[in-house]
Amino acid sequence: MTNHLIIGMPKEQIPTPSLILDLDIFEANLYAMAKLFTGQVKLRPHIKTHKCPVIAHLQVKAGAIGITCAKLSEAEVMVGHGITDILIANQVAGYGKAERLGALATRVDVKVAVDNPANVDDLDRGARMFGAQIGVVIEVNVGNDRCGTRSMEQTLELAKHIATKKGLIFKGLMGYEGHCVFTADKKERTGECLSANKILVDSAQMLRDNGFKVEIVSAGGTGTYDMSGIYPGITEVEAGSYVFMDSCYSGILGNDVFRPSLRLLATVISKPQPGLALIDAGMKSLTFEFGKPQPLLQGATLTGLSEEHGRLELTPEADTLQVGDLVEIWPTHGCTTVNLHDRYCVVKENRLVAVWEIACRGMSQ
Repeated sequence: MTNHLIIGMPKEQIPTPSLILDLDIFEANLYAMAKLFTGQVKLRPHIKTHKCPVIAHLQVKAGAIGITCAKLSEAEVMVGHGITDILIANQVAGYGKAERLGALATRVDVKVAVDNPANVDDLDRGARMFGAQIGVVIEVNVGNDRCGTRSMEQTLELAKHIATKKGLIFKGLMGYEGHCVFTADKKERTGECLSANKILVDSAQMLRDNGFKVEIVSAGGTGTYDMSGIYPGITEVEAGSYVFMDSCYSGILGNDVFRPSLRLLATVISKPQPGLALIDAGMKSLTFEFGKPQPLLQGATLTGLSEEHGRLELTPEADTLQVGDLVEIWPTHGCTTVNLHDRYCVVKENRLVAVWEIACRGMSQ
């Protein structure tokens, strides 16, 4: 038993608010994506969405070559749970982090993104301190205007700098077309994605022309998996949200391939007047930076969130809702909502069949 959870209990008895994961839909999403990456381009799913070692192992078992993490602390947790091939698709900088990464590299195959010579020097020192070698990929800005080198000349100079470091192994390039993954128009999204991919692949070819072996050319998210995944020269795709399909992504991609598997189960705790119900899930259970989450009840609209309360406005058809009734909420952004919770309540045929720890919750260092 975990927090009053008993395997086999009906979904209706799960304490709220709780994250509910439909096992059948989740597995369908898992294998649908895996089947798309059995050729030259491989899947390296981003675990920042689910933050769960159980799910990471299921992704690897389904065919993923490893996982992608956002932070060093996520990678440390995943290594502690037996994952052995990790790309940290972010810069690792700050006091003590190079040493932590060097220690991790003595245990598993870990790679990290870089875009700065001083950071390269720091990582090299951290690796040599433990007699290890850290794999590095140069992050290239492909239009997202976040981290990443800003020109081919800068990319080449950084690759040359990495080559002088005994504690580092140059592995290739990474680029994230995050500026277009949420572009609603498919034709426009495709054009933006292909332009981003071209920058990345052209940069890889430039390095090869200058004598560098470029093993990894990593790109892609759930919004562009079917574009980056077929672009010549891309070797890995980092999609992550496909396992859950929050309402933001689902609204862009539709439900033809991946269906929503994640819900927040909430309870009506007050019905103070007709047309209004309050649920026990607020900002400490749901996020709304991509818009307010959607109640899966016809005629109910989530109009406000405070710390512990959600405000549902009800049309006459939904006004039969009473105190104690359950409401399922579809998150607009799965990644940030998941980070508010400790576990998934995994259900099949409306019964609890497993409890999966969100072990990387809060791992933002």
